Amino acid sequence: MDAKALKAEFPILNQDINGHPLVYLDNAATTQKPRAVIEAVKRYYEWDNANVHRGVHTLGSRATDAYEGAREKVARFINAPASRQIIFTRGTTTALNIVASGYARQTLREGDEIVITPMEHHSNLIPWQQAAKATGATLKYIPLQPDGTISLADVESTVTERTKIVSMTYISNVLGTINPIAEVAKIAHRNGAIIVVDGAQSTPHLKVDVQALDVDFYALSGHKMCAPTGIGALYGKAQLLERMEPVEFGGEMIDFVELHDSTWKELPWKFEGGTPIIAGAVGLGAAIDFLEEIGLDNIDKHEKKLTHYAMDSLSAIDGITIYGPRQERAGLVTFNLGDVHPHDVATVLDTEGIAVRAGHHCCQPLMRWLKVSATARASIYLYNSEEDIDRLAQSLVRTKEFFQ
Repeated sequence: MDAKALKAEFPILNQDINGHPLVYLDNAATTQKPRAVIEAVKRYYEWDNANVHRGVHTLGSRATDAYEGAREKVARFINAPASRQIIFTRGTTTALNIVASGYARQTLREGDEIVITPMEHHSNLIPWQQAAKATGATLKYIPLQPDGTISLADVESTVTERTKIVSMTYISNVLGTINPIAEVAKIAHRNGAIIVVDGAQSTPHLKVDVQALDVDFYALSGHKMCAPTGIGALYGKAQLLERMEPVEFGGEMIDFVELHDSTWKELPWKFEGGTPIIAGAVGLGAAIDFLEEIGLDNIDKHEKKLTHYAMDSLSAIDGITIYGPRQERAGLVTFNLGDVHPHDVATVLDTEGIAVRAGHHCCQPLMRWLKVSATARASIYLYNSEEDIDRLAQSLVRTKEFFQ
């Protein structure tokens, strides 16, 4: 895989920032968009723009075909059994909220348990807090190991027969931890619980098979996998989705409407009230085509090699602290540079054209576990290279010297 050749497919990366060629290392927040995705969205608006599922005219038919075709691509991409089990959403946050509202609040009772981890993004924490408050359920946490991983022994001891939901990120957006989802799913199911997976950080980087993992719900965001912002998807097992009530009501999701009652459409449309995110779905379909042409295995191999290189390069800087596991980890490095505040680090890096993230990364409980208020994070993707990492490391050395 030629990262430099792939970089040429992303127009935004061909620019200078503050007089320096852009090095974009904020991919865990959002990825850049290849020309193929930009052109697909542009082509939709120029040729096919119409509402879906309604008009019998040519534009309406073409828009519907493109929208439902994108759903088929998502189903294939994560190996869902059927496209009707793919619900288009605004992103991972919306998808997780649908499960917390449409499933958890309907099924949980006082004394039931929801099990999560301290490494969760707020999007996979606050919905469960609210569901617990609304139902009287108890929120429990699987403890973290010193390196930011979880042990299956701790999962076994935390999940009990009272546990109804286990929800967990596949890959931590701070630690880079890759959680053993298939094994956790077996423990959850053995205790009669379902498992919900936050796949925001995993779907763009490694091959996901929801059937092999045996997950009950899986959420993903398009903008983290080269697609436009504002589009994502929720996968659910058919029997669970069919039991759930919709969380949004209005046009498109109905079957029959009477003056005092209504009935809902079948899956997946009962969860997609109103005009859907058509152009976003078209862009997501184009992004999947782009990623599949490269190959998820090739992306995974490239990122693993580059992550090891980044860990070695940054670890050699005196005074740096790197968080998360040292070996099996995803393509990001979260760190602090001595006593220099992460926001200052990110600001100085930006003056040299290097984009990283600084802050709590929507993981405040995890920051408290790490005993820090914030960190800096460099996250890589398919268009990053060793040259990018070299520039980051060199700039960090200069940043450290500047503040000393």
